[in-house]
Amino acid sequence: MSSLTLNYQNFIAGQWCDSDSGRTFEVRNPAKWSEVVHSYPKSTEADAHRAIDSASKAFKTWRDVSLAEKAAIMRRTAELIREHRDQIAAIITLENGKLISESLVEIDSALLELEYQIGEGVRQFGTAGESFKGGILGHSRKEPLGVVSAIIPWNFPFNVPFRKLVPALMAGNTAVLKPAGQTPAVGELVALLLEKAGLPAGVLQFVTGSGSELSSSLVEHPAIEAVTFTGSTEVGRQIAIAAANTFTRTQLEMGGKNPLVVLADADLDAAAEAATVGAFSCAGQWCTATSRLIVESSIADELMKKILERTKNLSLGSGDDDNATVGPVCGKHQLDNILTHIETAKEQGATLLTGGGQARGEELNDGCFVEPTIFDGVNTSMEIAKEEVFGPVLSVMRVENYEEALALANDVPYGLSSSIFTTNFEKALHFTEHSEVGLTHVNIHSAYKEPQLCFGGYKESGFGLPEAGSAGIQFFQEEKAIYFKK
Repeated sequence: MSSLTLNYQNFIAGQWCDSDSGRTFEVRNPAKWSEVVHSYPKSTEADAHRAIDSASKAFKTWRDVSLAEKAAIMRRTAELIREHRDQIAAIITLENGKLISESLVEIDSALLELEYQIGEGVRQFGTAGESFKGGILGHSRKEPLGVVSAIIPWNFPFNVPFRKLVPALMAGNTAVLKPAGQTPAVGELVALLLEKAGLPAGVLQFVTGSGSELSSSLVEHPAIEAVTFTGSTEVGRQIAIAAANTFTRTQLEMGGKNPLVVLADADLDAAAEAATVGAFSCAGQWCTATSRLIVESSIADELMKKILERTKNLSLGSGDDDNATVGPVCGKHQLDNILTHIETAKEQGATLLTGGGQARGEELNDGCFVEPTIFDGVNTSMEIAKEEVFGPVLSVMRVENYEEALALANDVPYGLSSSIFTTNFEKALHFTEHSEVGLTHVNIHSAYKEPQLCFGGYKESGFGLPEAGSAGIQFFQEEKAIYFKK
């Protein structure tokens, strides 16, 4: 089996090319920060404009390509992903830092997203029926928007592009893909796989560089009809403001401060395992990670003992270390930001139970490793109770009853994910109905999701139609009403 050969370039109008500026930026290995692994073009607005112009031209023909042909290209892409699964995982781990096992899970998740959205794409139907007056045939037709921009995060750099691009392309749109600066090679793999699967030139553009330098073009260019973005709430808000000036459609999947509620009747072993997995997998760097553990006081000490036992058995190491169970965080900026949150929590009076700093050791000193950290005694006056840390940090908040737990779970500006552990059916049902989030769970950790259901947030966690499920393709379509009379 031949390997995929990376170009370390932009992909515009079907050609791999450097930026007009000639500038590049370095990408470093989070597990060995002194190691520069490759460089990518630091693109300019001129590069973005060329990409958008190419996508506009390609839209004129791509929109009319049959659904069967579009689906065949996507299925060939899935075959290529399976063929190159190990190489893709190695590149995800090299740039992001996550464990190889976690990278493989991300790839498998991307395949599920891809295959489900192929099905959604080939089931694109309008509606038809008699008019109220009779003698008129009324029906609706689904149509593509045009050129869309997809702005991708670094934490799931392979999964998220397929969740966004497959429905966009199946709907007949063309796209400009901008990966995060920390993970451009993973983004290139997405473009490379689609190219090799037979996607026509110009249908997908790939442009790397600074979001601040490219955002005005990717959001405000008159040819951009929609922006799909995953990232921080701060950047999402900036995109929404900029897009409003041109009435550009936006789909924003943003931050979270996700609670896991544990009631006194819960299976404490299952709850402890869910809290540990939800808080520390992928070094806590997923938007649906468990950030707050809200637990009834009567069983809090017993639950914390079980969680601490599991946490102390975690082993830090590089993503390709078979013995590691937690990898590095994604870069020096991320490391510094997490450590600042930890120090602030200490200063504001949270009780440190374990962790609490940068991990040190012979194999760790050159990497961006944060100790799995747990704070007890957290209350709503502390920043760590409200602000997204996006790292391996769990805040424990003790309550006296279910009603207090639900109120506390909702007492944040975010509303992405939540979970409750209980054997009480009435409280479980009440929680799912009153938890102010886009996805919620009963006796399952907060990050669990499947592609057939929507994925999006309430409040400051989401804006616009959610991703995944049937809503995934709806965002990328217009619906036109047609009336026909002989």
